[in-house]
Amino acid sequence: MLRQVKPRTARSKRALEKRAPKVNENPKTALFLRGTTCSQVTQDAMQDLYSLRQTHAKRFHKKNPVHPFEDASSLTFFSEKNDTSLILFGSSSKKRPHTITFCRTFDYKMLDMLEFYLDPETFRSIAQFKTKKVPVGTKPLMVFAGTAFESPVPNAFTTAKSMLIDFFRGEPSDKIDVEGLQYCVVVSADEPTSSSTDPSDPSTKPTLHLRAYLIRTKRSGQKLPRVEVEEHGPRMDFRLGRLQQPDADMLKEAMRKPKTNEERTKKNISMDSIGDKIGRIHMGKLDLSELQTRKMKGLKRSRDVVDEDFDDADMPMEGVKEVSDRIVGPRKKKARDVVEF
Repeated sequence: MLRQVKPRTARSKRALEKRAPKVNENPKTALFLRGTTCSQVTQDAMQDLYSLRQTHAKRFHKKNPVHPFEDASSLTFFSEKNDTSLILFGSSSKKRPHTITFCRTFDYKMLDMLEFYLDPETFRSIAQFKTKKVPVGTKPLMVFAGTAFESPVPNAFTTAKSMLIDFFRGEPSDKIDVEGLQYCVVVSADEPTSSSTDPSDPSTKPTLHLRAYLIRTKRSGQKLPRVEVEEHGPRMDFRLGRLQQPDADMLKEAMRKPKTNEERTKKNISMDSIGDKIGRIHMGKLDLSELQTRKMKGLKRSRDVVDEDFDDADMPMEGVKEVSDRIVGPRKKKARDVVEF
């Protein structure tokens, strides 16, 4: 945890509040820096990536003697001082030429890292494409093609997909302007050539192809326009190198969603079109044989049994009065039937 610093001025107070944890975090800022040895191809590639994310990016031009996978303390120091959660470190060596290392931090501590080995033969910068350039700060559409990104187990390709999404995401928004959809970034992965691949050998892994295309809409004579794409640049081909997986506890803390004051949805409770609240309850199986019902004289079983035992057609007339008295009962005398003189 960071040490608690008490602000002394209003300016420092605003700076600390800006860095403090929030329910809706600020857009991630990327930091671009280079090592002591960095090829010109790697610098051009980082310049193109910086231009695509210029509004939320910082760039260092001096050389830094940093080796991320051996000691990442310098990168975490730069992340804390510049308030950046994404770091792109460019380097080049005889064993790992033209390398761009993507790093992500949480709470100014290193979360995960992944190396991208750039192919200098197929690299084309944005300046080599004579097309209209996208405005600064435009968010792209993201397309990932290939079975390598669909692995249920976290690996280098799923980590690369997550890092690229974080890099090109920009500011979150709940509305989309169709006019703002001006370019898209397509990342495709080759299919594995053989089932037996050496994880330590980058040449055996599928190649990642990163392309950026302009989206143009033209008249089609119908309600929907005709959509065409034109390559914008940069054009990059990568092979994935070393990977540092995030710590389980740190990843769980980074993925945790804070509690808010918003009312939580209650189960089995809804509102109808009128606005009345409707609740649904779940009960066990009911035994209707023990259900207590209202008793009526007309539903007595004794009356039904007597009616089934006697038939008026088979009885003599003189026995009708006796049977009726037995069924109905003797007639009670009423006060109006007794007359005294």
